[in-house]
Amino acid sequence: MGRDGGEWARHWQYPELPGLDLLRAHYVRHTFPRHTHDGYVIAAVTCGIEEIGLPGATERAGPGSVVLINPEVPHTARAGTPGGWAYSTLYPAPDLVAEVAADLTTLRGTPAFTDTLVMDAEGARLITEIHRAAELGNALAADSLLRIVVARMLRGHGGALPGRPAAGAGTGTAERARAVLEDRLADPPSLEQLAAQLGTSPFALLRAFRERYGMPPHTWLTDARVRRARLLLGEGTPPAVAAVAVGFTDQPHLNRHFTRIVGVPPGAYRRERTR
Repeated sequence: MGRDGGEWARHWQYPELPGLDLLRAHYVRHTFPRHTHDGYVIAAVTCGIEEIGLPGATERAGPGSVVLINPEVPHTARAGTPGGWAYSTLYPAPDLVAEVAADLTTLRGTPAFTDTLVMDAEGARLITEIHRAAELGNALAADSLLRIVVARMLRGHGGALPGRPAAGAGTGTAERARAVLEDRLADPPSLEQLAAQLGTSPFALLRAFRERYGMPPHTWLTDARVRRARLLLGEGTPPAVAAVAVGFTDQPHLNRHFTRIVGVPPGAYRRERTR
């Protein structure tokens, strides 16, 4: 993204750090809608205030703080001050975090962060140093610092991923609905058709899906389409082709939803992965 209006962003991968995405950005007007990530989020706020909307809480992160979000946790983000916020973010894949947890911590089971927002100026500095080392092509420093940061966050703010809460009456229905939507990403049924297929009512399905996944089915579908588009773009698929493949009506629709959720346009995202 350009620097018009003070906003800029770079979302990229460093080939020497497999299993990691990096985002460094300054946002003022940009608002991230409710979405999830396949992997973890470790973000160091370097300027301004980021306001993060989580299930049941809203956090305000300022300079020197680190934001920690586990996979599949729905959240939003926006500026918490008129000047916006700047941050350096790491998106490590679950396998990478599990490897560090096994090698450098005493955690057992699937690792998870138990705190969402922590004040850790040194940890935040180390996160920015990972970005700097990757941008300079210093693989040894970037890889070393990455493992140090992940271990630091897990030791100070980690535990085993909690078991799934006791299943409610609609949990199974919601999970079956998600499976249908995943299979029909490009041609989804209407809410009424989906409810009829699952033997429930539209309202009951909507309530069950919200309780299980933290967002209604149509919001989850858009998020899932963007996640699938990211995979295609990372493989070099042109945005126009990716848009149709995941179910958007055209490339402008992909551009709009992709930019809102990922923070950069799909063309820029693809270029950073096909250099």
